Amino acid sequence: MPSPTVNQSIPRPRTPRPIVSIGAGGIVHDAHYPAYAKASYPVAGLFDPRTDRAEYMAEKFGVPTVHASLAEAVRKAPADAVFDVAVPAAHITSVLPELPDGSPVLIQKPLGDNLEQARILRDICSQKGLIAAVNFQMRWAPFTLAARSLIDQGAIGDIVDLEIRVCVETPWHMWPFLQGLPHAEIYYHSIHHIDLVRSFLGEPAGVQGLSVSHPDLPAMTSSRSLIALDYNPMLRVHIDTNHFHRYGLRHQEAHVKWEGTSGAIKATLGILMNYPEGAPDRFDYCLSVPGAAKPEWHSLALEAGWFPDAFIGSMGSLMRFVNGEATELPTSVADAFRTMAVADAACRSSASGSVQPAAA
Repeated sequence: MPSPTVNQSIPRPRTPRPIVSIGAGGIVHDAHYPAYAKASYPVAGLFDPRTDRAEYMAEKFGVPTVHASLAEAVRKAPADAVFDVAVPAAHITSVLPELPDGSPVLIQKPLGDNLEQARILRDICSQKGLIAAVNFQMRWAPFTLAARSLIDQGAIGDIVDLEIRVCVETPWHMWPFLQGLPHAEIYYHSIHHIDLVRSFLGEPAGVQGLSVSHPDLPAMTSSRSLIALDYNPMLRVHIDTNHFHRYGLRHQEAHVKWEGTSGAIKATLGILMNYPEGAPDRFDYCLSVPGAAKPEWHSLALEAGWFPDAFIGSMGSLMRFVNGEATELPTSVADAFRTMAVADAACRSSASGSVQPAAA
């Protein structure tokens, strides 16, 4: 069977806007700036409170201006700038009020460390009229766009099963600020998967969650999670994450699997295995063929990977919306708040305890 025609990218803005970058941490180094360079999105200036870090990033990525303060970055921003705010979630509330009213801004996920912070951030964006999106960039990973393209064409029929499975060794020491945060795994990792599920299936009717720590790093009170999302009696949806599989690559796995009434898709998330070096992403699909002796799986060559290419999509979708080239802003703050609400439900479910079996 020949490979079907699938879309693995979204249109880029015809006129990219200059980016003013607030925060220059690891995710900016590994994904934001490489993506912007690949897409020819100009970074006009950056600010990070660590001056040495800011100067290093500017030199490495050719950013022309390093600002001495947030106030200076705002004051000297081009009139048509997009602000790229990539700071820990707890610090977003101190950045957004300083931005000019009505500015376009891409906010690094999550939208706060909890639902109450998300509500505050949503209100700030509303009060200031910010055109704000949240960087839930997994929606624009090439494997996600390819899966959506097939599903939108009806290639696998109606979705009856959506499984996200992560069994890897995650180097939590790279993000020391996460230690001690309640439900860090759900809000900083599984939040991607929750948002992905919502983007395909809409709002769940209910959520069941369980998140636990690991004896090797008890300060991470949440590092392994199970989340089940309730949609209808014919649809099973679950997210299963274990970030402490420290036994080599042989049995590590990370995938999203969509099963439908007439086919299935499995996307392997290579970046999560052996992070941050990662492995190649992979995309396989199986379409039912009437009369076929047995199901046949096929592989589709992916044009790019989750990192950094998905970040082209998250910034590009905001620029296109601001430019009037698109009528929808998929990860608007309002939509991101719904993702945070589902994550909050999973956390509350985990905290509420399980149901005890009946006595004999």
